[in-house]
Amino acid sequence: MPIYEYRCGSCGFEKEYLQKVSDAPVAACPACGSDAFNKLISAAGFQLKGSGWYVTDFKNKNGGQSKPKADADTCMAKSESAPAGDSACPACTTD
Repeated sequence: MPIYEYRCGSCGFEKEYLQKVSDAPVAACPACGSDAFNKLISAAGFQLKGSGWYVTDFKNKNGGQSKPKADADTCMAKSESAPAGDSACPACTTD
């Protein structure tokens, strides 16, 4: 069941109610009795639990240590100065 927030337009009293979607909105303010008790629009709060995709799919497999990426300028400089038989940049090789 969703939790709805209400605020009184007269006294400013705020309260949350656990209601079914089909329940009628609360009309009267419990603090002052005014009919200016309005439902607020707010973001839904939820929490993801368990071992779902958000934990396992994009998790870094090497314990949080990432490989430094090779700089394009460094690769070009190394490949230009490398001997003719060794054209691959050591930083650009794949494991």
